[in-house]
Amino acid sequence: MSEHEELDAEGVEEFELAGEFDGDFDDDADLETLRADMLRAHLQDYELEDEDFRLLEGEGDWDDNAPEVSLPVLAIVGRPNVGKSTLINRIVGKRVAVVQDTPGVTRDRVSYPAEWDGVAFTVVDTGGWELDVAGLDEEVARQAEIAMENADVIALVVDATVGITTTDEQLVRLVRRVKKPVVLVANKVDSDLQEADAAALWGLGLGEPHSVSALHGRGSGDLLTKIVGMLPKESTVTRATSHGARRIALVGKPNVGKSSLLNYLAGSERVVVSEMAGTTRDPVDETLEIDGRPWVFVDTAGIRRRVKQTRGADYYASLRTQNAIEKAELGLVLIDASEPVTEQDIRVIQQVVDAGRALVIVCNKWDMVNEERRKELDRELERDLVQLSWARRVNLSAKTGWHTNRLTRAMDEALESWEKRISTGKLNSFLGELTAAHPHPVRGGKQPRILFGTQVRTRPPRFVLFASGFLEHSYRRFIENSLRKEFGFEGTPIEIGVRVRERRSRKK
Repeated sequence: MSEHEELDAEGVEEFELAGEFDGDFDDDADLETLRADMLRAHLQDYELEDEDFRLLEGEGDWDDNAPEVSLPVLAIVGRPNVGKSTLINRIVGKRVAVVQDTPGVTRDRVSYPAEWDGVAFTVVDTGGWELDVAGLDEEVARQAEIAMENADVIALVVDATVGITTTDEQLVRLVRRVKKPVVLVANKVDSDLQEADAAALWGLGLGEPHSVSALHGRGSGDLLTKIVGMLPKESTVTRATSHGARRIALVGKPNVGKSSLLNYLAGSERVVVSEMAGTTRDPVDETLEIDGRPWVFVDTAGIRRRVKQTRGADYYASLRTQNAIEKAELGLVLIDASEPVTEQDIRVIQQVVDAGRALVIVCNKWDMVNEERRKELDRELERDLVQLSWARRVNLSAKTGWHTNRLTRAMDEALESWEKRISTGKLNSFLGELTAAHPHPVRGGKQPRILFGTQVRTRPPRFVLFASGFLEHSYRRFIENSLRKEFGFEGTPIEIGVRVRERRSRKK
């Protein structure tokens, strides 16, 4: 009989005498539970707080993703600078869309959740639609047209202070061809004196113009009541469901190919792609089906060197990118493999780690990398990411599609690690063997000892160690590396907290 078997046998005898165990082990889980209870009992000899007991008795936050409903879709369209994004912010009830006086700030079609009178729906912001444009403006206009096709109701926004323009008239023809319910919004009607300007929009032939001031909120309630009355209970548009889909944030510095990768995975031009850096400014959600499973990819604005150095639309885009990372489950960080790894790349990767999200590093533009550059890139990553050797890495080309089929496996492995749970018995058996072979160094004549460990959370995994003294950072790092070696955890950060508890003084 081994030393562990002897200890377990003694523990069984103690529990049988106490009437707390029937003497039969169904499987290894029973043995692990028994061992954990025995170890926990020794903690009574130490000064524990009420919060400690709640921690030890709790089950952790093993939460699941809440299912999402296929909500009806409202698309906001119009020519540039008529106030579409301002209207979006008014409908959603907070500043979610980037607003700036310069035309063309919004470029992609961006979705936001909204609610009015108890009716939940999705509102889609679009870039300004223009006729006979080329280059980036043409891509923006195409995204607006796709948004109309995929909407249940269209809100056409017109600047009442300018009146009907040729572009407005052409956009009306396009809206009619789509054959969707349309509500005409006369924006920038800030007072009763401007109602005559709104009345002139009857000439567009779309029925009654609804006067609003998106900036000040005038008339927005009546407009929303009209809109929710036109929306179906569920979306009538054929759209991939996001129920059960994993949420992935595509992040990286500007112009590393985030939008190109999203379009390749989608098999269509879902977002605007341009050689000009910083094309994407708002996070763009797209639900895609890959290998028969739904995934929600969020294309984000490129993170620049320092947020404080950005201004206007780029500043708010950076804040929204951070928010998109925090709402995601995994950060897919793209770097340009053809160029040296920069401080900016490292900062983006660290941003995902600090948010506690699963991580996959994508070395894009692999078709532009020769053998010498590949070796150089390996050295750069090994040097700059020495503390992140656990991160999953995929080399691919978003332009040609080379090795994009390896993405789902890497993301699955990272997410599985992100949600991994280690039983208390197994964890403490591991900690016992580890600390016996590699005890904490003696400092000041004292040697701290780990009393007990438990995993209190997943997503990311968080462990709390009860110890008799302070554990040095280097020793915590040693424990983290040992946990990874024993249990995996590839592709996810690990959090380790330590609670120092002193032994109870014996009463005389």
